[in-house]
Amino acid sequence: MITIIGNQKGGVGKSTLAVLAANYLTMAREWPATIVDMDYQQSIMQKYDKAKILENKENYEVVPATLDMYPLLKNVLKNNRDGKMVALIDLPGKLDDDGLIPVFQSADLVICPFAYEEFTFESTILFTVVVKKINPNIAIVFVPNRIKANAKFEIMADVNEQLQKFGSITPVIPDRVDFQRITTFMTPLTLHPVVAPVFEEIFAPRLWNK
Repeated sequence: MITIIGNQKGGVGKSTLAVLAANYLTMAREWPATIVDMDYQQSIMQKYDKAKILENKENYEVVPATLDMYPLLKNVLKNNRDGKMVALIDLPGKLDDDGLIPVFQSADLVICPFAYEEFTFESTILFTVVVKKINPNIAIVFVPNRIKANAKFEIMADVNEQLQKFGSITPVIPDRVDFQRITTFMTPLTLHPVVAPVFEEIFAPRLWNK
């Protein structure tokens, strides 16, 4: 299953969410996964290389790639491990590259992190409309990410109502300092009760509960 993790807005936690998802799939669910790091900063690849020096055998691969490389990767991702593997693609945060078109066309699922903030909401809607125009059948799941505890968001109800026209919304992932401790080898145990409900809602109907 090819899964995009993306949003046009930067700073919404795409890369962190990709690592959390891969850790959950491979460690909690023992399900094969690969991260394709297409973000310009290659932050996941850097984290992966650094962790390999300090840790033992990795649980999954992180593959650095560019949009130009994707047509060559596409069939490999779809057919690897009898089609059971989840490929998690961390997209660059922009929409003005035609290289995104084959990525959107081939993907089965979009995981879109967002925040309850007006500019982020507008960017999220624009990203969603573009993806749906290119691939009308793609499933989209929105993840409220880095949400501060006890914060009151006047636009929350309106944002949820608009996003639910395009897809589903998961439970909130709060803004917590221990997210800074995740690696491509480990998610802190304190975070499992936080992220498990999110990834169960995303992946359970599509993978192990078929």
